Amino acid sequence: MNQPVAAISPYQNYLAWSITVTVLGLCFCCLFGAAPGVVAIVYGSQVNSKFAAGDEDGARRASENAKLWCWIGTAVSALGIVWTIVSFFINGLSFVPNGDFQKLLGH
Repeated sequence: MNQPVAAISPYQNYLAWSITVTVLGLCFCCLFGAAPGVVAIVYGSQVNSKFAAGDEDGARRASENAKLWCWIGTAVSALGIVWTIVSFFINGLSFVPNGDFQKLLGH
């Protein structure tokens, strides 16, 4: 009983990283931030199937592209996080009427 052994790709698929980047992009940058993560998911999902089909060069290129798009998505998400923090400090307490800020802090 010889059963075929599933070929495990020596190339990373970066799916966990790309999914994380997509979620963070959606949370902090809207669709603009999620787009690189989605592209990374597409390339990452191709790695194992291309390697299993015997296309080792295609699997390597898909892995490299997934990594590139993960880095792009990470940069965009980091900018979104920084922008969110800065906008909170600039506009975060603008809803408090003048003079009531000390009451809000309990002074």
